Amino acid sequence: MNKERLRRAVREIRVIAIILVGVLAARSTLADHYHVPSGSMEPTLISGDRVFVDKLAHGLRVPFTNLRITAGEAVQRGEVVIFDSPRDGKRLIKRIVAVGGDDVVIQNGHLLINGKPMAIGGDHRGNSVDGRVFGLIDENEVYGRAIAVYYRRGDGFTWRNL
Repeated sequence: MNKERLRRAVREIRVIAIILVGVLAARSTLADHYHVPSGSMEPTLISGDRVFVDKLAHGLRVPFTNLRITAGEAVQRGEVVIFDSPRDGKRLIKRIVAVGGDDVVIQNGHLLINGKPMAIGGDHRGNSVDGRVFGLIDENEVYGRAIAVYYRRGDGFTWRNL
């Protein structure tokens, strides 16, 4: 192999590496997708759904880290978010039912927030490993907001806003 061909190959590998790092950085900080592993949020999310995740919703992060550059929007009651379980580090997708300062009560199997029945959702909460098991999560632990289901088994590619 002559020197010119070697330089050209090294240059091409370098360009491909830069593009790859750029794509991974964008996925780490801007948007991503998530595979729903269980039916704990049925009928909103079904096991096997593919969900589009907005990672900018709660602030811009340094790629490949949890360090925030900007604050973004506060996590809101009712939104579906992605975070790692404090219990075992497994990536989870759950609906936020309460935020800081809310009074949460489960009475006769019904969820009350600040004394009122929770009007959002419809998720199958009785079959969920969530804050009742592992406690509260810090807002900074939220990776992003689930925006829509973009693929559902049986329906194929679709767009169902959450």
